[in-house]
Amino acid sequence: MTKDHLAHFFATLRAANPAPVTELEYSSVFELLVAVLLSAQATDVSVNKATRSLFRVANTPQKMLALGLEGLEQHIRTIGLYHSKARHLLQTCQMLIERHDAQVPRERAALEALPGVGRKTANVILNCAFGEPTMAVDTHIFRLANRTGMAPGKTPLEVEKKLLKRIPSEYLADAHHWLILHGRYVCLARTPKCWQCSVADDCDYSPKTAAP
Repeated sequence: MTKDHLAHFFATLRAANPAPVTELEYSSVFELLVAVLLSAQATDVSVNKATRSLFRVANTPQKMLALGLEGLEQHIRTIGLYHSKARHLLQTCQMLIERHDAQVPRERAALEALPGVGRKTANVILNCAFGEPTMAVDTHIFRLANRTGMAPGKTPLEVEKKLLKRIPSEYLADAHHWLILHGRYVCLARTPKCWQCSVADDCDYSPKTAAP
């Protein structure tokens, strides 16, 4: 994908969705952190269903700790891997209270020190909560970056670094959202919907798929 195609790709996505946001539901940085932790190997829809009831009773680290392991698991048991996620979440709440005055830190190293928080989760928090131009490479973005020729790479970190280098700075703050949404609804894993794609002409993927 050439620089001109890359610029047109993001200009087109921005025109269609000028202010993209995550599909996870939250009303505070802490709630976002919880939602992102729960979203690993789970859909945003399933996470939102669980957190709607969870956040009504526990929307701070202190309140979540007060639920205890069994109480927390009751709220998130419909989400995959809920046993380990509940343990990590309570450990994270404890660390937030002890080390960060119950606030979510905005430094990458501090975020990645929290149980269950890896680079991808930290990037989501830094981007969505603090507006930093980071790139959280999930399965959708990894697939799309390789398939389109935008930023081919063998690992998420390699793809992340290439995307941050190649995407024009004017699009970087929102690029993470546009790419996830495009991968989730248009550039699908098994059969991309090239016939519906507004940026198909910018993409290196060949042969383009036709309408069924």
